[in-house]
Amino acid sequence: MTNLSVLDLIPVRSRQSSGEAVAASLALVQAAERLGFTRYWLAEHHNMPAVASTSPSTLIAHFAAGTSRIRLGSGGVMLPNHAPLSIAEQFALLEAMHPGRIDLGLGRAPGSDPVTSYMLRGPRTTTDGDPAETFPTDVETVAALLGSDRPPADAPFGDDQPGVGLNIRARSYELKATPRVTSAPEMWLLGSSDFSAALAAKLGLAYVFANHFGQPGIERALELYRSSFQPSEALAGPKTLVTANISVADTAEEAERLALPQLIQMARIRTGGALTPQLTVEAAETTELGPMEQESVRDQSRRWLIGTADEVAARIRSLTEQHGVDEVMVSPVGGTREADPMTASPARIRSLELIAPHFTAR
Repeated sequence: MTNLSVLDLIPVRSRQSSGEAVAASLALVQAAERLGFTRYWLAEHHNMPAVASTSPSTLIAHFAAGTSRIRLGSGGVMLPNHAPLSIAEQFALLEAMHPGRIDLGLGRAPGSDPVTSYMLRGPRTTTDGDPAETFPTDVETVAALLGSDRPPADAPFGDDQPGVGLNIRARSYELKATPRVTSAPEMWLLGSSDFSAALAAKLGLAYVFANHFGQPGIERALELYRSSFQPSEALAGPKTLVTANISVADTAEEAERLALPQLIQMARIRTGGALTPQLTVEAAETTELGPMEQESVRDQSRRWLIGTADEVAARIRSLTEQHGVDEVMVSPVGGTREADPMTASPARIRSLELIAPHFTAR
């Protein structure tokens, strides 16, 4: 049976506070656990009016405290925005507090606009070039700090002379993310290109293809990952996951209505439109779209999994069989109605309730 998991960006609707949006997502993760989903990941995005998932590690701690079984993780942490040690420490502590339940998904994209990226990265942006260029070494550094026996090659650490790289195990002591390591988070590399697939294979890490972006190249990326995979201490063989946006309802027409607010949000992002908190379903239905936005909505509607439970389940199975993946992570995109409570997202919960019986055993 295909493992099914959940991806969440903590959507923020019109007139909803960040705290209310987080409360709505807490109810969603609790529903996912009750329904038997495998894991629940939070994505890192910044300076977006419709997205509250700015700090995955903070949200993971909150959601882990409100659940007991489901795995919690990042989908993902955008590593170029952060120092590797900082991320390793955050996720090592999460694993220490909730052993066996923490995933660390790492991505190379900024997850924000250039100005916000600069503010996140600080002086590194100008003094060390583009932090994304050091992503492979930074991933290895995080793995070593979390307890892997495979040290990073020439990881920049210590020494009084700028530009001289020292292996983090080259000192008389060993640098670790926490002092008494008993277990480590499960690491994944996220991406939608050959670069991330090749790096995951080289490092022997699990790989996620970000299929919900609608980018081409999934077949090539997965084939490259599997054909060049090198076993590691963490993973003996390839492990794959793909993502998909879903909107599931009792009728296909209702599923389409519920998907419209997020479809418009993504159309605005793609066409350079003004970003606002997510529209309600009623507001979305009365919103006039330009030709480019209309085309984007139509294109995404074809790619997203929208329909009844039977229809969406069939498309998930087709996705799994076509690409031979181990797991599918669904992002429930159903919007809210004007009358919905600010601390709830009934359509997203309903999507999980309808699709779960096709895949999970409670």
